[in-house]
Amino acid sequence: MEVRRSVAELGARTYAIQLLSDAGIPFLVGGAYAFAHYTGIYRDTKDLDLFLHKEDADRAISLLSRNEWRTEHDVHGWLHKAFWEDFLVDLIFGSGNGITAIDEAWFAHAVPARVLGCECRVPPAEEIFWSKAFVLERERFDGHELTHLLLKMGPTFDWQRLLHRFDRYWEVLLSHLLFFRFAYPSDRAIVPDWLMTELLSRAENSVEQGNWSQRVCRGRLISPVSYRVDVDEWGYQDGQTWDARERGSPDPSLSSGGVPDSHGPH
Repeated sequence: MEVRRSVAELGARTYAIQLLSDAGIPFLVGGAYAFAHYTGIYRDTKDLDLFLHKEDADRAISLLSRNEWRTEHDVHGWLHKAFWEDFLVDLIFGSGNGITAIDEAWFAHAVPARVLGCECRVPPAEEIFWSKAFVLERERFDGHELTHLLLKMGPTFDWQRLLHRFDRYWEVLLSHLLFFRFAYPSDRAIVPDWLMTELLSRAENSVEQGNWSQRVCRGRLISPVSYRVDVDEWGYQDGQTWDARERGSPDPSLSSGGVPDSHGPH
């Protein structure tokens, strides 16, 4: 039960959900509400996060604007914002790093839930884990939420689908699974042995492969701000730009855990 937010603010969030529901616009309620649904842990949140396809986000922001919400379009290129007085709703259709964008799988595997008294749906636990795994900013680190999500929902995870989601970013998945094993040594079996064996084998192979030939800093995929100095001053190629280019022409060797050749991209 929420106790830190005013009735007016909770009412604004409910109003947004009802407007979109009545208009038949598909959306998922994410953020603190989805986390609470899966774990039973409530954390105070300053806004309501709704996840939508881009075309539906455009429809939703127009709908809210017509109903006297103050709106901002295409903020940072991956979300819209709507304000009722000072109360905020984020309409999210992409991601800051360009990797964890909202696609059909978010909706195909969504789960029914009751949020703020409204019947709606929340994103799949696997997609929540996948998207939060890349949030490693100085002022925000979601690692504790990931370990709690694994503890509560890991036994029901579609691990093959999650591994496919991480694809060329398997090291990020492995790092969070190691955090989980550290936090909960008595619950290691929640993560399947086959997955740990596969990821540790990839890590061992990467040791044998050695350095990439190009000086690429992929840190900007997990913290664009903190790794800015690497690009601006230390001569590293911007890994965010490099990765966006690589995603345009996927290399099968990356999704299987390797790099373009034994020493990385040329």
